[in-house]
Amino acid sequence: MALTMTPALQQAIRLLQLSSLDLQMEIQQALDSNVMLEMDSEAPEWDAAEPASEVAEAEVGELAEVTASDSIPEDMPVDADWQDVFDDYAPSSGGSTDDEGLQDYLQANLRSSATLQEHLIQQAQLMPVDALEAEIAAHLIDGINEDGYLEDWPGLCVRLEAELNVTPEKVEAVLRKVQDLDPAGVAARDLAECLRLQLLQMSPDTPALPAALKIVDGHLLLLARRDENGLRRATGLDIPQIRQAAALIRNLQPHPGRPFQAHESDYLRPDVIVAKKSGRWRVSLNPEHTPRLRINSHYQGFIRRADQSRDQLTLKNHLQEARYFINSLESRNETILRVSQCIVEEQRAFLEYGEEAMRPLVLRDVAEQLGIHESTVSRATANKYMLTPRGLYELKYFFSSHVQTTQGGVCSATAIQAMIKRMVGGEDPARPLSDSTLADLLLKEGIQVARRTVAKYREALNIPPSHERKAVA
Repeated sequence: MALTMTPALQQAIRLLQLSSLDLQMEIQQALDSNVMLEMDSEAPEWDAAEPASEVAEAEVGELAEVTASDSIPEDMPVDADWQDVFDDYAPSSGGSTDDEGLQDYLQANLRSSATLQEHLIQQAQLMPVDALEAEIAAHLIDGINEDGYLEDWPGLCVRLEAELNVTPEKVEAVLRKVQDLDPAGVAARDLAECLRLQLLQMSPDTPALPAALKIVDGHLLLLARRDENGLRRATGLDIPQIRQAAALIRNLQPHPGRPFQAHESDYLRPDVIVAKKSGRWRVSLNPEHTPRLRINSHYQGFIRRADQSRDQLTLKNHLQEARYFINSLESRNETILRVSQCIVEEQRAFLEYGEEAMRPLVLRDVAEQLGIHESTVSRATANKYMLTPRGLYELKYFFSSHVQTTQGGVCSATAIQAMIKRMVGGEDPARPLSDSTLADLLLKEGIQVARRTVAKYREALNIPPSHERKAVA
Protein backbone atom coordinates (compact mmCIF):
# COMPACT_ATOMS: atom_id res chain seq x y z
CA MET A 1 0.00 0.00 0.00
CA ALA A 2 1.43 3.36 -0.98
CA LEU A 3 2.01 5.93 1.74
CA THR A 4 0.16 9.22 1.30
CA MET A 5 2.67 12.05 1.47
CA THR A 6 0.77 14.73 3.33
CA PRO A 7 2.10 18.32 3.39
CA ALA A 8 3.11 17.83 7.04
CA LEU A 9 5.14 14.71 6.24
CA GLN A 10 6.72 16.38 3.22
CA GLN A 11 7.72 19.29 5.45
CA ALA A 12 9.27 16.97 8.02
CA ILE A 13 11.28 15.21 5.32
CA ARG A 14 12.44 18.49 3.83
CA LEU A 15 13.52 19.99 7.17
CA LEU A 16 15.49 16.87 8.08
CA GLN A 17 17.70 17.03 5.02
CA LEU A 18 18.37 20.79 5.21
CA SER A 19 21.79 22.04 6.23
CA SER A 20 22.00 24.29 9.28
CA LEU A 21 22.30 27.39 7.10
CA ASP A 22 19.27 26.44 5.01
CA LEU A 23 17.34 25.61 8.18
CA GLN A 24 17.98 29.07 9.62
CA MET A 25 16.61 30.60 6.42
CA GLU A 26 13.60 28.28 6.55
CA ILE A 27 12.89 29.22 10.17
CA GLN A 28 13.17 32.92 9.43
CA GLN A 29 10.81 32.55 6.47
CA ALA A 30 8.30 30.72 8.67
CA LEU A 31 8.50 33.45 11.33
CA ASP A 32 7.98 36.14 8.71
CA SER A 33 4.98 34.46 7.09
CA ASN A 34 3.15 32.99 10.10
CA VAL A 35 1.83 35.30 12.83
CA MET A 36 1.32 32.33 15.15
CA LEU A 37 5.04 31.56 15.34
CA GLU A 38 7.50 33.40 17.54
CA MET A 39 10.92 32.86 19.06
CA ASP A 40 10.86 31.65 22.65
CA SER A 41 13.81 33.12 24.50
CA GLU A 42 12.51 32.04 27.91
CA ALA A 43 11.77 28.38 27.29
CA PRO A 44 12.92 26.07 30.10
CA GLU A 45 15.86 23.80 29.51
CA TRP A 46 15.40 20.15 28.67
CA ASP A 47 17.39 17.93 30.97
CA ALA A 48 19.61 15.83 28.75
CA ALA A 49 19.19 12.92 31.16
CA GLU A 50 15.57 12.59 30.05
CA PRO A 51 15.15 10.49 26.90
CA ALA A 52 13.96 12.25 23.81
CA SER A 53 10.52 11.31 22.61
CA GLU A 54 10.40 8.41 20.19
CA VAL A 55 10.59 9.29 16.51
CA ALA A 56 7.91 7.31 14.73
CA GLU A 57 8.76 5.71 11.40
CA ALA A 58 6.52 5.77 8.37
CA GLU A 59 6.72 3.16 5.64
CA VAL A 60 9.12 5.26 3.58
CA GLY A 61 11.36 5.68 6.60
CA GLU A 62 10.50 9.25 7.45
CA LEU A 63 9.42 11.13 10.53
CA ALA A 64 6.11 10.90 12.34
CA GLU A 65 3.26 11.89 10.05
CA VAL A 66 0.83 14.60 11.07
CA THR A 67 -2.25 14.47 8.86
CA ALA A 68 -3.72 17.65 7.54
CA SER A 69 -7.15 16.64 8.79
CA ASP A 70 -6.12 16.61 12.46
CA SER A 71 -8.30 19.00 14.40
CA ILE A 72 -6.91 21.53 16.87
CA PRO A 73 -7.22 20.02 20.37
CA GLU A 74 -9.45 21.93 22.75
CA ASP A 75 -6.99 21.50 25.62
CA MET A 76 -3.95 22.64 23.67
CA PRO A 77 -1.96 24.92 26.01
CA VAL A 78 -1.50 28.52 24.99
CA ASP A 79 2.31 28.24 24.87
CA ALA A 80 2.69 25.16 22.67
CA ASP A 81 6.45 25.27 22.76
CA TRP A 82 9.23 22.76 22.21
CA GLN A 83 12.55 22.44 23.96
CA ASP A 84 15.99 21.89 22.56
CA VAL A 85 17.67 18.52 22.87
CA PHE A 86 21.19 19.25 24.06
CA ASP A 87 23.39 18.27 26.90
CA ASP A 88 23.76 20.48 29.97
CA TYR A 89 23.54 23.75 28.08
CA ALA A 90 22.78 26.77 30.22
CA PRO A 91 22.82 29.93 28.08
CA SER A 92 22.33 32.21 31.07
CA SER A 93 25.42 31.00 32.91
CA GLY A 94 28.46 32.68 31.44
CA GLY A 95 30.79 30.44 33.45
CA SER A 96 29.44 27.15 32.13
CA THR A 97 32.08 24.82 30.75
CA ASP A 98 29.71 22.57 28.80
CA ASP A 99 29.75 24.73 25.68
CA GLU A 100 33.41 25.72 25.90
CA GLY A 101 34.23 23.64 22.84
CA LEU A 102 31.60 25.44 20.80
CA GLN A 103 32.59 28.89 22.05
CA ASP A 104 36.28 28.24 21.40
CA TYR A 105 35.39 27.07 17.89
CA LEU A 106 33.26 30.14 17.15
CA GLN A 107 35.82 32.53 18.62
CA ALA A 108 38.59 31.00 16.54
CA ASN A 109 36.58 31.51 13.38
CA LEU A 110 35.36 35.07 13.83
CA ARG A 111 36.16 37.04 10.70
CA SER A 112 35.70 40.77 10.31
CA SER A 113 38.42 41.59 7.75
CA ALA A 114 37.67 43.28 4.46
CA THR A 115 37.38 41.45 1.17
CA LEU A 116 40.36 41.43 -1.18
CA GLN A 117 38.83 44.13 -3.39
CA GLU A 118 38.05 46.35 -0.38
CA HIS A 119 41.56 45.83 0.95
CA LEU A 120 43.11 46.82 -2.39
CA ILE A 121 40.83 49.82 -2.93
CA GLN A 122 41.74 51.21 0.48
CA GLN A 123 45.43 51.05 -0.45
CA ALA A 124 44.87 52.38 -3.98
CA GLN A 125 43.28 55.52 -2.56
CA LEU A 126 46.64 56.32 -0.99
CA MET A 127 48.68 55.80 -4.16
CA PRO A 128 50.27 58.96 -5.66
CA VAL A 129 48.33 58.84 -8.95
CA ASP A 130 46.25 61.24 -11.00
CA ALA A 131 42.52 60.85 -11.68
CA LEU A 132 43.00 58.83 -14.88
CA GLU A 133 45.47 56.44 -13.24
CA ALA A 134 43.12 56.03 -10.29
CA GLU A 135 40.32 55.03 -12.67
CA ILE A 136 42.60 52.53 -14.42
CA ALA A 137 43.61 51.09 -11.05
CA ALA A 138 39.95 50.70 -10.09
CA HIS A 139 39.28 48.74 -13.29
CA LEU A 140 42.33 46.54 -12.70
CA ILE A 141 41.32 45.80 -9.11
CA ASP A 142 37.84 44.94 -10.29
CA GLY A 143 39.36 42.38 -12.67
CA ILE A 144 41.22 40.51 -9.91
CA ASN A 145 39.62 37.19 -8.99
CA GLU A 146 39.25 35.76 -5.50
CA ASP A 147 42.59 33.95 -5.74
CA GLY A 148 44.33 37.28 -6.36
CA TYR A 149 45.01 36.87 -10.09
CA LEU A 150 44.21 39.39 -12.81
CA GLU A 151 41.83 37.80 -15.29
CA ASP A 152 41.69 38.36 -19.07
CA TRP A 153 44.61 40.78 -19.30
CA PRO A 154 44.51 41.14 -23.13
CA GLY A 155 40.77 41.80 -23.12
CA LEU A 156 41.08 44.25 -20.24
CA CYS A 157 43.75 46.24 -22.08
CA VAL A 158 41.57 46.47 -25.19
CA ARG A 159 38.56 47.58 -23.16
CA LEU A 160 40.48 50.23 -21.22
CA GLU A 161 42.08 51.52 -24.40
CA ALA A 162 38.62 51.98 -25.94
CA GLU A 163 36.82 53.35 -22.89
CA LEU A 164 39.52 55.59 -21.40
CA ASN A 165 41.59 56.30 -24.53
CA VAL A 166 44.82 55.07 -22.94
CA THR A 167 47.71 53.08 -24.34
CA PRO A 168 48.58 49.53 -23.22
CA GLU A 169 51.86 50.94 -21.87
CA LYS A 170 49.89 53.28 -19.60
CA VAL A 171 47.78 50.39 -18.31
CA GLU A 172 50.92 48.32 -17.76
CA ALA A 173 52.48 51.14 -15.73
CA VAL A 174 49.45 51.37 -13.46
CA LEU A 175 49.39 47.59 -13.13
CA ARG A 176 52.94 47.70 -11.74
CA LYS A 177 51.71 50.05 -9.02
CA VAL A 178 48.76 47.78 -8.19
CA GLN A 179 51.12 44.81 -8.01
CA ASP A 180 53.09 46.64 -5.33
CA LEU A 181 50.06 46.57 -3.03
CA ASP A 182 49.46 44.08 -0.27
CA PRO A 183 49.21 41.07 -0.37
CA ALA A 184 52.44 40.32 -2.18
CA GLY A 185 51.85 38.65 -5.52
CA VAL A 186 48.42 40.16 -6.10
CA ALA A 187 47.29 41.16 -9.63
CA ALA A 188 49.69 38.69 -11.26
CA ARG A 189 48.72 37.31 -14.64
CA ASP A 190 50.07 33.81 -14.06
CA LEU A 191 51.72 31.71 -11.38
CA ALA A 192 55.29 32.55 -12.40
CA GLU A 193 54.60 36.28 -12.17
CA CYS A 194 52.82 35.81 -8.83
CA LEU A 195 55.84 34.03 -7.31
CA ARG A 196 58.27 36.50 -8.88
CA LEU A 197 56.43 39.48 -7.39
CA GLN A 198 56.66 37.91 -3.95
CA LEU A 199 60.36 37.20 -4.33
CA LEU A 200 61.06 40.77 -5.49
CA GLN A 201 59.44 42.14 -2.33
CA MET A 202 61.91 40.21 -0.16
CA SER A 203 65.10 41.67 1.18
CA PRO A 204 67.91 41.56 -1.43
CA ASP A 205 70.14 39.63 0.98
CA THR A 206 67.59 36.80 1.39
CA PRO A 207 69.47 33.49 1.02
CA ALA A 208 68.87 31.74 -2.32
CA LEU A 209 66.86 34.69 -3.68
CA PRO A 210 68.74 34.97 -7.02
CA ALA A 211 68.51 31.20 -7.52
CA ALA A 212 64.77 31.21 -6.75
CA LEU A 213 64.19 34.02 -9.26
CA LYS A 214 66.11 32.10 -11.91
CA ILE A 215 63.97 28.99 -11.35
CA VAL A 216 60.69 30.92 -11.31
CA ASP A 217 61.55 32.65 -14.58
CA GLY A 218 60.89 29.72 -16.88
CA HIS A 219 61.63 26.51 -15.00
CA LEU A 220 58.63 25.92 -12.74
CA LEU A 221 57.69 22.72 -14.59
CA LEU A 222 61.06 21.16 -13.76
CA LEU A 223 60.60 22.25 -10.14
CA ALA A 224 57.17 20.66 -10.02
CA ARG A 225 58.69 17.41 -11.29
CA ARG A 226 61.44 17.64 -8.66
CA ASP A 227 63.90 17.19 -11.49
CA GLU A 228 67.02 18.52 -9.80
CA ASN A 229 69.33 17.37 -12.62
CA GLY A 230 67.13 19.09 -15.19
CA LEU A 231 67.16 22.30 -13.14
CA ARG A 232 70.93 22.08 -12.78
CA ARG A 233 71.35 21.84 -16.55
CA ALA A 234 68.78 24.57 -17.28
CA THR A 235 69.93 27.12 -14.70
CA GLY A 236 73.59 26.33 -14.08
CA LEU A 237 72.92 26.12 -10.35
CA ASP A 238 74.35 23.33 -8.23
CA ILE A 239 72.14 20.90 -6.32
CA PRO A 240 72.48 22.58 -2.87
CA GLN A 241 71.49 25.94 -4.41
CA ILE A 242 68.52 24.34 -6.15
CA ARG A 243 67.29 22.73 -2.94
CA GLN A 244 67.67 25.96 -0.97
CA ALA A 245 65.82 27.90 -3.70
CA ALA A 246 63.08 25.27 -3.86
CA ALA A 247 62.57 25.57 -0.10
CA LEU A 248 62.22 29.35 -0.47
CA ILE A 249 59.69 29.01 -3.30
CA ARG A 250 57.64 26.49 -1.33
CA ASN A 251 57.13 29.12 1.36
CA LEU A 252 55.48 31.51 -1.11
CA GLN A 253 51.71 31.88 -1.50
CA PRO A 254 50.49 30.67 -4.93
CA HIS A 255 47.02 32.08 -4.19
CA PRO A 256 47.57 35.50 -2.57
CA GLY A 257 43.86 36.24 -2.42
CA ARG A 258 42.94 33.11 -0.45
CA PRO A 259 43.43 34.64 3.03
CA PHE A 260 40.78 37.22 2.18
CA GLN A 261 38.18 34.68 1.13
CA ALA A 262 35.35 33.80 3.51
CA HIS A 263 36.77 30.87 5.42
CA GLU A 264 34.92 27.59 5.19
CA SER A 265 34.29 27.76 8.92
CA ASP A 266 32.26 30.93 8.40
CA TYR A 267 29.42 28.81 7.11
CA LEU A 268 30.37 25.25 8.07
CA ARG A 269 29.36 25.32 11.71
CA PRO A 270 28.73 22.21 13.76
CA ASP A 271 25.23 20.82 14.13
CA VAL A 272 26.46 18.42 16.82
CA ILE A 273 29.11 18.83 19.52
CA VAL A 274 30.98 15.88 21.05
CA ALA A 275 33.00 16.17 24.24
CA LYS A 276 34.40 13.77 26.80
CA LYS A 277 33.05 14.38 30.30
CA SER A 278 33.76 12.27 33.34
CA GLY A 279 35.29 9.59 31.15
CA ARG A 280 32.24 9.35 28.85
CA TRP A 281 31.65 10.72 25.40
CA ARG A 282 28.66 13.06 25.43
CA VAL A 283 26.75 14.24 22.38
CA SER A 284 24.77 17.48 22.26
CA LEU A 285 23.09 19.58 19.61
CA ASN A 286 24.54 22.96 18.82
CA PRO A 287 22.14 25.38 20.57
CA GLU A 288 22.83 27.91 17.84
CA HIS A 289 21.04 25.62 15.36
CA THR A 290 18.23 24.49 17.68
CA PRO A 291 16.19 27.65 18.19
CA ARG A 292 13.19 27.63 20.48
CA LEU A 293 9.86 28.39 18.82
CA ARG A 294 6.39 28.61 20.30
CA ILE A 295 2.84 29.58 19.48
CA ASN A 296 2.14 33.29 19.86
CA SER A 297 -0.40 33.43 22.71
CA HIS A 298 -1.58 36.91 21.71
CA TYR A 299 -2.80 35.85 18.28
CA GLN A 300 -3.97 32.47 19.52
CA GLY A 301 -6.33 34.31 21.87
CA PHE A 302 -8.15 35.80 18.88
CA ILE A 303 -9.32 32.39 17.68
CA ARG A 304 -13.03 31.69 18.25
CA ARG A 305 -13.84 28.13 17.30
CA ALA A 306 -17.42 28.75 16.27
CA ASP A 307 -16.44 31.62 14.01
CA GLN A 308 -15.89 30.54 10.39
CA SER A 309 -15.15 33.97 8.96
CA ARG A 310 -12.27 34.46 6.53
CA ASP A 311 -10.00 36.03 9.14
CA GLN A 312 -10.76 33.24 11.61
CA LEU A 313 -9.99 30.56 9.04
CA THR A 314 -6.70 32.28 8.26
CA LEU A 315 -5.73 32.32 11.94
CA LYS A 316 -6.70 28.67 12.37
CA ASN A 317 -4.66 27.67 9.33
CA HIS A 318 -1.68 29.60 10.67
CA LEU A 319 -2.03 27.87 14.01
CA GLN A 320 -2.17 24.44 12.39
CA GLU A 321 0.84 25.21 10.20
CA ALA A 322 2.76 26.56 13.19
CA ARG A 323 2.19 23.33 15.12
CA TYR A 324 3.25 21.26 12.14
CA PHE A 325 6.41 23.33 11.82
CA ILE A 326 7.27 23.08 15.53
CA ASN A 327 6.68 19.32 15.50
CA SER A 328 8.83 18.91 12.39
CA LEU A 329 11.67 20.88 13.99
CA GLU A 330 11.48 18.81 17.15
CA SER A 331 11.50 15.56 15.18
CA ARG A 332 14.43 16.79 13.09
CA ASN A 333 16.55 17.57 16.13
CA GLU A 334 15.65 14.32 17.87
CA THR A 335 16.59 12.32 14.77
CA ILE A 336 19.91 14.10 14.27
CA LEU A 337 20.76 13.64 17.94
CA ARG A 338 19.91 9.94 17.95
CA VAL A 339 21.87 9.29 14.76
CA SER A 340 24.84 11.24 16.12
CA GLN A 341 24.74 9.34 19.40
CA CYS A 342 24.82 6.07 17.47
CA ILE A 343 27.76 7.25 15.36
CA VAL A 344 29.74 8.29 18.43
CA GLU A 345 29.01 4.99 20.13
CA GLU A 346 30.32 3.12 17.09
CA GLN A 347 33.34 5.36 16.54
CA ARG A 348 34.60 5.82 20.09
CA ALA A 349 37.93 4.31 19.06
CA PHE A 350 38.36 7.03 16.42
CA LEU A 351 37.70 9.74 19.02
CA GLU A 352 40.23 8.15 21.35
CA TYR A 353 43.00 7.11 18.95
CA GLY A 354 42.45 8.71 15.54
CA GLU A 355 41.68 7.73 11.96
CA GLU A 356 43.49 4.41 11.99
CA ALA A 357 41.03 3.22 14.65
CA MET A 358 37.95 4.09 12.54
CA ARG A 359 35.47 1.21 12.44
CA PRO A 360 33.56 0.16 9.32
CA LEU A 361 30.07 1.67 9.38
CA VAL A 362 27.30 1.96 6.80
CA LEU A 363 23.93 3.68 6.87
CA ARG A 364 22.17 0.34 7.27
CA ASP A 365 23.99 -0.32 10.56
CA VAL A 366 22.67 2.88 12.14
CA ALA A 367 19.19 2.39 10.68
CA GLU A 368 18.92 -1.10 12.16
CA GLN A 369 20.15 0.01 15.58
CA LEU A 370 17.69 2.89 15.76
CA GLY A 371 14.80 1.09 14.10
CA ILE A 372 14.41 3.70 11.38
CA HIS A 373 14.71 3.64 7.61
CA GLU A 374 18.08 3.91 5.89
CA SER A 375 16.89 6.93 3.91
CA THR A 376 16.17 8.73 7.19
CA VAL A 377 19.77 8.19 8.28
CA SER A 378 20.96 9.46 4.91
CA ARG A 379 18.92 12.65 5.24
CA ALA A 380 19.91 13.15 8.87
CA THR A 381 23.62 13.01 7.99
CA ALA A 382 23.54 15.01 4.74
CA ASN A 383 25.25 18.41 5.10
CA LYS A 384 25.45 18.03 8.90
CA TYR A 385 28.70 18.52 10.79
CA MET A 386 30.07 17.23 14.09
CA LEU A 387 32.60 19.12 16.18
CA THR A 388 34.91 16.73 18.03
CA PRO A 389 38.18 17.19 19.94
CA ARG A 390 39.86 15.94 16.73
CA GLY A 391 38.25 18.53 14.49
CA LEU A 392 35.12 19.31 12.48
CA TYR A 393 33.76 16.43 10.37
CA GLU A 394 30.75 15.89 8.17
CA LEU A 395 28.58 13.15 9.65
CA LYS A 396 28.97 11.13 6.46
CA TYR A 397 32.72 11.03 7.10
CA PHE A 398 32.16 8.42 9.80
CA PHE A 399 30.67 5.98 7.30
CA SER A 400 32.99 3.78 5.27
CA SER A 401 33.08 0.34 3.70
CA HIS A 402 35.02 -2.53 5.22
CA VAL A 403 37.92 -4.74 4.18
CA GLN A 404 38.58 -8.18 5.60
CA THR A 405 41.69 -8.59 7.71
CA THR A 406 43.96 -11.64 7.77
CA GLN A 407 42.71 -12.42 11.29
CA GLY A 408 39.10 -12.71 10.12
CA GLY A 409 38.06 -9.26 11.29
CA VAL A 410 37.24 -6.13 9.33
CA CYS A 411 38.93 -2.76 8.85
CA SER A 412 37.37 0.43 7.52
CA ALA A 413 38.49 2.07 4.31
CA THR A 414 39.10 5.29 6.25
CA ALA A 415 41.51 3.50 8.58
CA ILE A 416 43.38 2.03 5.61
CA GLN A 417 43.69 5.46 4.02
CA ALA A 418 45.11 6.79 7.28
CA MET A 419 47.67 3.98 7.29
CA ILE A 420 48.68 4.76 3.70
CA LYS A 421 49.02 8.44 4.59
CA ARG A 422 51.24 7.54 7.56
CA MET A 423 53.43 5.25 5.47
CA VAL A 424 53.88 7.77 2.67
CA GLY A 425 54.61 10.51 5.19
CA GLY A 426 57.49 8.48 6.60
CA GLU A 427 58.98 7.26 3.32
CA ASP A 428 62.43 8.07 1.99
CA PRO A 429 61.99 10.85 -0.64
CA ALA A 430 64.71 9.22 -2.73
CA ARG A 431 62.92 5.84 -2.64
CA PRO A 432 59.15 6.48 -2.40
CA LEU A 433 56.86 3.55 -1.72
CA SER A 434 55.08 2.06 -4.74
CA ASP A 435 51.47 0.89 -4.53
CA SER A 436 52.68 -2.73 -4.47
CA THR A 437 55.05 -1.97 -1.60
CA LEU A 438 52.24 -0.22 0.29
CA ALA A 439 50.03 -3.27 -0.22
CA ASP A 440 52.81 -5.49 1.20
CA LEU A 441 53.26 -3.21 4.23
CA LEU A 442 49.52 -3.24 4.85
CA LEU A 443 49.55 -7.03 4.67
CA LYS A 444 52.16 -7.09 7.44
CA GLU A 445 49.69 -5.09 9.55
CA GLY A 446 46.99 -7.63 8.83
CA ILE A 447 45.21 -5.77 6.03
CA GLN A 448 44.97 -7.67 2.75
CA VAL A 449 44.20 -5.32 -0.14
CA ALA A 450 45.05 -5.43 -3.82
CA ARG A 451 47.48 -3.00 -5.41
CA ARG A 452 44.68 -1.37 -7.42
CA THR A 453 42.75 -0.81 -4.18
CA VAL A 454 45.79 0.88 -2.66
CA ALA A 455 46.02 3.06 -5.78
CA LYS A 456 42.35 4.02 -5.41
CA TYR A 457 42.81 4.99 -1.75
CA ARG A 458 46.03 6.87 -2.54
CA GLU A 459 44.31 8.88 -5.26
CA ALA A 460 41.43 9.66 -2.88
CA LEU A 461 44.05 11.19 -0.56
CA ASN A 462 45.43 13.29 -3.44
CA ILE A 463 48.81 11.57 -3.07
CA PRO A 464 50.67 11.39 -6.40
CA PRO A 465 52.17 8.08 -7.59
CA SER A 466 55.65 7.10 -6.47
CA HIS A 467 57.43 8.26 -9.62
CA GLU A 468 56.05 11.80 -9.10
CA ARG A 469 56.98 11.79 -5.41
CA LYS A 470 60.57 10.81 -6.05
CA ALA A 471 63.17 13.52 -5.56
CA VAL A 472 65.41 13.27 -8.63
CA ALA A 473 69.05 13.40 -7.58
